[in-house]
Amino acid sequence: MMLSSINNSFEQDTHDVDANCDGPDLDFVYADVDSYQNEIAELYSYTEFSEFQMNVKAFEDQMELYDLPPNWQKQDASSQRSIVMKLVDQLEVSDRSFRMQAARCILYLAQGCWAEVQSDEEQHQNTRDNVIVLYELGVFSSFIDLLNMEIETACSPDIVAVKITNVTLVDSTDIRVILSVLYIITETIRDEREKGSEDYKQLAESFVQEINSPLPDGELLAVKLLGMITRFCSGAAPQFPMKKVVLLLWKVSLLGLGGMEVLKNLKNEYRAKVGLEPITEDTLEVTKCMRASSPPATATDILENQYPKRNFKRSLMKQRFLDEPEQIDMEMSGNEGGTNANNGNSSTGSGSGNGEDELSQYYRPFDDPSASTSGNSNNSTASANPNNQPSNMQPPATVPAVQITPRLPWTPKVRQKDIDQFLDISRNKFIGYSLIGDHESLAGLPQPIHEGFKTLQRHMYVSLADVQIKKEEDIARNPISTHEDEIKLTPAEILYQAILPNLPQYMIALLKVLLAASPTSKSKTESINIMADVLPKKMPLTATQSTKLTVDMGRHKEIIVKAVSAIILLYLKHFKINHVYQFEFMSQHLVFANCIPLVLKFFNQTITEYVNTKNSIPLLDFPSCVIGEQPDLSGDSFVYGGEMSDKPYSWRNVFSCINLLRILNKLIKWKHSRVMMLVVFKSAPILKKTLKVRHAMMQLYVLKLLKMQTKYLGRQWRKSNMKTLSAIYAKVRHRLNDDWAFGNDLESRPWDFQAEECTLRACVDRFNLRRYPEATQKCGAGGGVGSGNNGTAAQNAENAQQSNMHAGNGSGDRDSNGYGNNGGSGGGGVGNNSSGQQNQQLHDYGVEGGFPSDEILTHSDFAFFGHSGWWDRKVELTDYFKANYAVWLEEEVYNSQTDWDAL
Repeated sequence: MMLSSINNSFEQDTHDVDANCDGPDLDFVYADVDSYQNEIAELYSYTEFSEFQMNVKAFEDQMELYDLPPNWQKQDASSQRSIVMKLVDQLEVSDRSFRMQAARCILYLAQGCWAEVQSDEEQHQNTRDNVIVLYELGVFSSFIDLLNMEIETACSPDIVAVKITNVTLVDSTDIRVILSVLYIITETIRDEREKGSEDYKQLAESFVQEINSPLPDGELLAVKLLGMITRFCSGAAPQFPMKKVVLLLWKVSLLGLGGMEVLKNLKNEYRAKVGLEPITEDTLEVTKCMRASSPPATATDILENQYPKRNFKRSLMKQRFLDEPEQIDMEMSGNEGGTNANNGNSSTGSGSGNGEDELSQYYRPFDDPSASTSGNSNNSTASANPNNQPSNMQPPATVPAVQITPRLPWTPKVRQKDIDQFLDISRNKFIGYSLIGDHESLAGLPQPIHEGFKTLQRHMYVSLADVQIKKEEDIARNPISTHEDEIKLTPAEILYQAILPNLPQYMIALLKVLLAASPTSKSKTESINIMADVLPKKMPLTATQSTKLTVDMGRHKEIIVKAVSAIILLYLKHFKINHVYQFEFMSQHLVFANCIPLVLKFFNQTITEYVNTKNSIPLLDFPSCVIGEQPDLSGDSFVYGGEMSDKPYSWRNVFSCINLLRILNKLIKWKHSRVMMLVVFKSAPILKKTLKVRHAMMQLYVLKLLKMQTKYLGRQWRKSNMKTLSAIYAKVRHRLNDDWAFGNDLESRPWDFQAEECTLRACVDRFNLRRYPEATQKCGAGGGVGSGNNGTAAQNAENAQQSNMHAGNGSGDRDSNGYGNNGGSGGGGVGNNSSGQQNQQLHDYGVEGGFPSDEILTHSDFAFFGHSGWWDRKVELTDYFKANYAVWLEEEVYNSQTDWDAL
């Protein structure tokens, strides 16, 4: 396989990354989900093969009971609906075996009556038709009721005491049947809705409305599934089949909230409401036009490049060779010199002396801007990139072909904060004083500064988050006079309100499952057993069976990583659009639960091997395993089954890697304290190894993470990694005035990063307490995981950050990667301090139950209470406050001079 040879070429990686990787780009296309057939096949483990026959047997027995022939396709429409109605009634009987027989019959119908067909297409069509009937007759809501019963039964103390020591596939038989039916209905409706099927149009709208509405018990389905994950991680229900739970949670959330297209439309809609321009550049679309870069060269390769030999690798050619059209044609598939041929920019390339040769490896620049419209430019555009024009390029029809010049893939951006800093520095330099709050005055400044200011203003970008934060600051400053818009109950808003009381527990549970499924985690450190729904009761005896089980276990882990990473990313993106402080609240809990080192630990492996690994046997995937004549899976046929795929990579593994990189970017972007965590955990070598995967989108997110921390890594690191810096220049969006490569700006200096995190936490808490007072109080006062994580005291966030920093150095009882494991749900994070210690720290600082007491109330807190009607709340004064009341009066009231004008 191509990636195997690529991986072998990186064995001696000692400097940057080996440059002798000339393999083709991965043809992976990032999307919300894989194909429908693959998503359904991943629902079942290979060890569940025998249960397919149990479904057929249950259906035949049930048909015999009804005195009907055991053939679903021979029944007319009215007869089919009558049978389904009888089965739904049977789901409500008290006899468990009789009830589960009806459930298996319905599962067989949802699986497309595979015993009656001869091809996968027939089976898919049957599933499509049957799901309509099943949903219209209330099967989905009936199975939700069955799920509730199974959850209550599974969590009873007697069951847990018996099963906690040895859980196998048999212990989760019934609940797997229920989850499988729910998943097939959800995934089929999602797929048909995405295709725009007319038959499913009304049904899909009704279904989306149902999953976004509370169930009869008042919970959302997504919250119920999150609760199952939390109980599983706490040890209360070790037999829950985690793979099926997280897959169903992912698809329910994806259908209820919306995928990438919905996110893009929502973002532009919300921006239009606050008077902002719509987004014209979409990251996913632009990266489709990019080509992956060959990994940077080692020092030896660079020396050889200065003295060219006749037959050395073309990927190391200087720019003078790339100018020849025939050379470019030869290197279209593997040479990084042709990468992004449409995004060269002379101003960028000439910015640093010897950077021009480096930049020529990523896009085709030119030495003389005045000569850029000569024949070479035309050849570059025509040969190196015939149809990969980024969305932000001028249409070629309006510009003569001879005048088209290469450009960077992104339009540069600048923040208002950067413009203010530019003006402040210029005023101090040329005038000698600053104008606080003045964003436009240019009096006394020279003409070049005027031109620079106009350029910055043309590229200024105001994000939706900036507007939302400004609105929150206005409300905190003037709580009575500032009008707050009515909270619109969007799907994201409904979900946030539902998970807010237990959000810390949910985040820690998801990360625990992700950690257990990570290929770099060691079995001795796992506190939970995610293999409970894979391991059979009798272990395999033959070599073939052992190999099949090994493949099944690896596949099981990969699917869990894929689902959990997609869930976290989906929630982060929707919360960020809905309100930035909802996103920040979830982000902080992920950071406090050690999400950053967890993701880095995941990538601390031979990532090309992980991307190339195919833990799958296509002959055993559903429905291939039950339709048609089955081959003997032994010897050659078994080996052949593992190599049937025509792609040199695993779709789900590439998908998981990109998701985790995007999560890491979202957690760290513009957070200098978290960027420092990347530096402390020595993430640069780990991230650079990920550049070996030749996929433009994955490389883009890796380069973004490297760009964030470059200023903190020192001059020597930058000197020895110039290829990486060149890739960042060529691929990542330029932020005007961002001195990321040299570290000369003020933000690169060691400020008090804990204070930054605590300030953000205070703003988030104020937002939550104002908008969701009851849910936030429950979140602070609730027991279990993370119960001490919601106080407003600065010490809480500081302790969490210090815990994370210490984790990176392997201190305490953690393993070498900085991970300890607290059994159950009592841990404050994935390897964090215990919640009891945090509760004690909160108590010492006057925070009881996550609610600020009188000792630490600030003026903004009082403003908040007045605005939200919390003055009626009875507050118990602590003994410490009562004992020192006279001192408090003397210092804070009598001796305090208030400047009423300033106030």
